[in-house]
Amino acid sequence: MATTNTTPASSTPQAPHFPEQVTGMYVLARALKNVGIENVYGLVGIPITEAAYLVQDQGIRFVGFRHEQQAGMAAATEGYLTKKPGVLMTVSSLGFMNGLTATANATVNCYPMIQISGATDPMMVDMRMGTYEEMDQYNTARPLVKAVFRCYKAEDIPSAVTRAYRAAVSGRPGGVYIDMTTPALGQIMNREDADKLFYEPVDVYSPVAPNQAAVDRAVEILTSAKRPAILLGKGAAYAQVDDKIKTLIEKYNIPYLPMSMAKGLMPDDGPLSALSCRSTIMEKSDVVMVIGARLNWMLSFGRGKWNPDMKFIQLDVEPQEIDVNVPIAAPVVGDMGLSLDAILAKLQNAKMSADPTWVTSLQAETKEKNAKFQARLQANKDASPMDHWTALGVIKPIIESNPDIILVNEGANTLDDTRDAINMSLPRHRVDCATWAIMGMGMGSAIGAAVGTGKQVVAIEGDSAFGFSGMDFSTICRFKLPVTVVIFNNGGIYNGIGKPMDNTTDPAPTTLDINARYDKLGEAFGAQTYYVQTPEELDKALKESIASKKPCLIDVQLAADSGAESGHIGYLNPAPIQQITV
Repeated sequence: MATTNTTPASSTPQAPHFPEQVTGMYVLARALKNVGIENVYGLVGIPITEAAYLVQDQGIRFVGFRHEQQAGMAAATEGYLTKKPGVLMTVSSLGFMNGLTATANATVNCYPMIQISGATDPMMVDMRMGTYEEMDQYNTARPLVKAVFRCYKAEDIPSAVTRAYRAAVSGRPGGVYIDMTTPALGQIMNREDADKLFYEPVDVYSPVAPNQAAVDRAVEILTSAKRPAILLGKGAAYAQVDDKIKTLIEKYNIPYLPMSMAKGLMPDDGPLSALSCRSTIMEKSDVVMVIGARLNWMLSFGRGKWNPDMKFIQLDVEPQEIDVNVPIAAPVVGDMGLSLDAILAKLQNAKMSADPTWVTSLQAETKEKNAKFQARLQANKDASPMDHWTALGVIKPIIESNPDIILVNEGANTLDDTRDAINMSLPRHRVDCATWAIMGMGMGSAIGAAVGTGKQVVAIEGDSAFGFSGMDFSTICRFKLPVTVVIFNNGGIYNGIGKPMDNTTDPAPTTLDINARYDKLGEAFGAQTYYVQTPEELDKALKESIASKKPCLIDVQLAADSGAESGHIGYLNPAPIQQITV
């Protein structure tokens, strides 16, 4: 009697016969190459390991990380700096979830990014069969990103990648998710049939011009202002319309106030910079043109300290952003470049009505406040142990004399104080934790900035902030990137002298380790490292690190009492101590 083979077909997968046949993973790699992707960030494993190799085979750089969240932060940062979507590739389930944190953050911050995650067969997921890493990733991602796509078969992949690219960069940029199922990745096709799937997309970004009536209204309000100002957000920096913004500001003598990631779009220390006059702008301006920024919590929602008679002009590509929190007197909705072109054209035949004393009064206030700030830096220049201001007094002139370095910055006091201390003079050279004010973007953003632009990067990190992503310093070393990481170690979140509650012997929730030696971590991965305790040592270390253009880590020992709880909860800021043991 003949025997029958009862082994399920699914348990005996067939291998493609190269070179005549290929898999969906080849189609994915080709699709990414086809839309011009140059770098992919990720962490391999089932089911995308082979896909990563095939990505490399297409001449695309695959930057392998230790954690998917940091790979996603790198992809998002490249998207912000280049206007081309950064691409993240992850495994399924928790790998997908780790990466989704960064993709959601990219969506909130309007960075173009594409997350591609391997996924279990959706039919098995829908039936809850308990298959490997079973998770409905498609519907998990949907409410957190700009668009979602699912590839059931290899033929879906080129269209999904092209449409994801278009969605990521069009209108208000954001994160897009592609659910790359195992049936699609593993499908075998004839190479000839696979190659027929690719096409050259047309107009992946189509700029939309604003309504002329809106432009006329905006110019009428701007020219009638007695105390006008321009508020620059990271959307203005992202748009790469620097010359048009410069013309608007300088030709019509309008003071400008940059948000943190718009610093350098116009020089922070320029004659029309109102960076030191934030409160005055809010309280006394009668018209503010908001360019690529949100009137959110960082701007008191446009209320509170703001002049109640203020008229806002808002330039944004997203109509749903208009009238959020406060009425907008003159919305100009459209592509940033086309909007500015239209406004500048209309202004040629208009006359400004600004009070001539407005700019001079802001310049006088700036001079006075800058002198006080410089005195503050000088007062702390010999502090021993160092505090944040001592260290920043050393770092400030070095970074400012190397303006093409991209500065990545995160932490609590480290973020706030660095933002205030270091002037930027070039656009898109400062990357921080942005809209959500999250920590944990440091190493990923440093890598994305270095890979995506080829520029040198200095990341100034609080010790707590570095802890979120520190293991991916190894990625900086493995890829030999020109990144210097500077860690301000004050031994804790806010500071290292948190007092625990009376009924415990555990450390306070805000306490870390004042004696930690982060330089040893850098040493473990072959970096050039420094442990510094004095301003002179820090000055030498940072200058050497920048000159080396190699992976470097500088562990800056601060006093444990340097820094304060930033939410102003008084009892979390006990009296300072004078000495630390190192």
